[in-house]
Amino acid sequence: MQLRLHGYWRSTAAYRVRIALALKGLDVEQATIDLRKAEQGAAGYRAIQPQGLVPALEVDGRVLIQSLPIIEWLDEVFPQPPLLPRDPFGRAHVRALAAIVASDMHPLNNLRVLKRLREDLHASEPAVTAWISEWSTRGFVALEALLPARGWSFGDQPGLADCCLIPQVYSAQRFDVDLTPFPKVRRIAALASEHPAFRLAHPDRQPDADRPAS
Repeated sequence: MQLRLHGYWRSTAAYRVRIALALKGLDVEQATIDLRKAEQGAAGYRAIQPQGLVPALEVDGRVLIQSLPIIEWLDEVFPQPPLLPRDPFGRAHVRALAAIVASDMHPLNNLRVLKRLREDLHASEPAVTAWISEWSTRGFVALEALLPARGWSFGDQPGLADCCLIPQVYSAQRFDVDLTPFPKVRRIAALASEHPAFRLAHPDRQPDADRPAS
C-alpha cells in the first residue's frame, strides 16, 4: 500500500495525521502544499482536495480528506496500536476531546480565518493575537476539565485525542498563549516531547520546514 500525504509542515491538521502515521509505524511519502504561497488553491491540488485544505492522504490512487476521518481510517486499516478505546463510552469521550480541538479551536485560528481578520476586517495585530488567545484558552479550559490526572489524554498510551491535542499546544506556543493554567495539558505535552512518534512528526523535523539562515 502506497501512502502519500499532502500537507504543510506547520499545519496543525497535517501534524495530527503525521502523528497517527508515526504511531502506526507507517512509511509515507510527503508532498508539500505551501500555504504561504497559496498552493492549496491551485487547480491541480483542488482536483485532489476540492476544499483546498490540507491534509489529504492518497492511498493507492484514492484520496482521503479531513484529518479526523483520515486518522480513523488509519486506525481501522492498521489497528495496532489502537488509537481509540474499545469501550463505546470511551470512544465517544476520546472523539469529544478530538472534536474540541478540530471543530472548536483550530478552525477559528487557522490561516484563512486570520487572513480574513487582517485583510477584510482590518484587525490590528494585537487584536488578532487577542482573538487567537481567547479561542485557544476557551478550548484548553474545557480540555483541562476533561483530561485525566495522569497518563495520556485517555489511558496509558497515546491515541486520537493526543494526535489532536499536541498540535494545538504547538500552535498555542507559536502564538504565545499562556498554558500555565493547564497543568494536565502541559503534562501530556511533556510526555509527547519524549515520545519517538511525536518527535518524528514535529513540524521542525519535516523536510519542508523553514531552516535557519546559514
